[in-house]
Amino acid sequence: MLDVGKWPVFALLPPDELRLIRQACVFGSAANEALYVTVNDEVFALGTNCSGCLGLGDLQSTIEPRRIDVLCGKKIVSLSYGTGPHVVISTADGEVFAWGHNGYSQLGNGTTNHGLTPALVSTNLLSKRVTEVACGSHHTIALTTDGEVFAWGYNNSGQVGSGSTANQPTPRRVSSCLQNKVVVNIACGQLCSMAVLDNGEIYGWGYNCNGQLGLGNNGNQQTPCRIAALQGVNIVQVACGYAHTLALTDEGMVYAWGANSYGQLGTGNKSNQALPTLINTDKERMVEVAACHTSHTSAAKTQSGQVLMWGQCRGQAVASPHLTHFSSTDDVFACFATPAVTWHLLSVDGDDYLTIAQSLKKEFDSPEISDLKFLVDGKCIHVHKALLKIRCEHFRALLNETDEDAIEIQQFSYLVYRAFLEYLYTDTINLPPEDAIGLLDLATYYRETRLKRLCQETIKRGISEENAITLLSAAVKYEARDLEEFCFKFCVNHLTAVTQTRAFADMDHDLLKNFISKASRYGAFKN
Repeated sequence: MLDVGKWPVFALLPPDELRLIRQACVFGSAANEALYVTVNDEVFALGTNCSGCLGLGDLQSTIEPRRIDVLCGKKIVSLSYGTGPHVVISTADGEVFAWGHNGYSQLGNGTTNHGLTPALVSTNLLSKRVTEVACGSHHTIALTTDGEVFAWGYNNSGQVGSGSTANQPTPRRVSSCLQNKVVVNIACGQLCSMAVLDNGEIYGWGYNCNGQLGLGNNGNQQTPCRIAALQGVNIVQVACGYAHTLALTDEGMVYAWGANSYGQLGTGNKSNQALPTLINTDKERMVEVAACHTSHTSAAKTQSGQVLMWGQCRGQAVASPHLTHFSSTDDVFACFATPAVTWHLLSVDGDDYLTIAQSLKKEFDSPEISDLKFLVDGKCIHVHKALLKIRCEHFRALLNETDEDAIEIQQFSYLVYRAFLEYLYTDTINLPPEDAIGLLDLATYYRETRLKRLCQETIKRGISEENAITLLSAAVKYEARDLEEFCFKFCVNHLTAVTQTRAFADMDHDLLKNFISKASRYGAFKN
């Protein structure tokens, strides 16, 4: 549960207003500016309003929230900010709006006049749908649904990727080495840009004097360059600090490179690294890395929900990942970063009253008012007949035919069946990836399409070289096409290691034959 109260800029908001906040962002040189979106999709701003960065139409600071009328109802999906500051958002409709500091054309409107109100960024983007935006100190990049990257603004070090160091006044597609490639994730350091491709490759361009591009040298790059040192490693997320970079692999490992004077690489020392360095996270699988171009702080979250932090932490240099009591990487930046800004757009859930969904979740497996119990492996699971009939066709038919108040289940384990029933109450899966295969079996048996899809997503997060073949076999068995394709691509990308596992040696003959045939067509055995 995120708490915006950790950011002092929200301290004067009354509790009734805080309860309405669903998205928030804190930014500025002293974390003294904020934007937030309410449950009614209204957008408000407060703070010092440097360079008109609050988008209110004037330069007046405000200690009380003021509404940004033009953004109300726009459904913000991505937000980023620079150090001017300038602010850029993308909406659910794929539109991009920008406002604030514009001394280097970072608003993309062809001028260098500051923007006091949010304005649509239209040049070269009108026919595109933008899904993600990222800002450096004074430049902006945007990612489209087609996997294209557009960039504009300050370009003294080549961070716009145009092949020159001339500032870019309007959005320009970053092509060069990214031509005909599909980008899935972007991030910006102060003066550099990074992009992750759908095939796991990662590219960087711009300022590189601290080695933050990971190329093994310190030369600036005016066009995207692939980080060759990560050949064979599949990157799924990138995050940039002031002058350092973090990258998360599909196996949950973290690589870091760039500036390290505050220990922000987590290597145990303070030496800069111009090549990606694998961080020791005690064999814990990571699911998120976090950094912000305004600070030298790093954070990561484990699959089990633990949060690690390192780098500059309230003036201290923490040179190795340190386990915290936080439940979110956002808390690291609220409590330890300088300035204490948010590293991305926060999503905030209210908990001061119980919604219908929260009430149902609370009553799951509670014997007090339940009218049915399932007996599985000698254990009881307490549920409510009416809810089961509403949520599942199988139970609607079954419970219309019986008045029993206890039903014994023998086909599935207690862990799997409890997770299934809990899903009917919560719409979520509360199972580790390795146990989700049994739930996938149940979802297939009960023809629960959405549950089947959620199982596949959960299993994907737990894939490794050791279990990839096992998961591929399960995907084929249960006709989970999306998971099958994911597991197949993972196996091909990690082919040498996968073929040396016990699971590969014990692989079903027909499955092995099909795998080799498909992998051959995929080009896995060339050279």
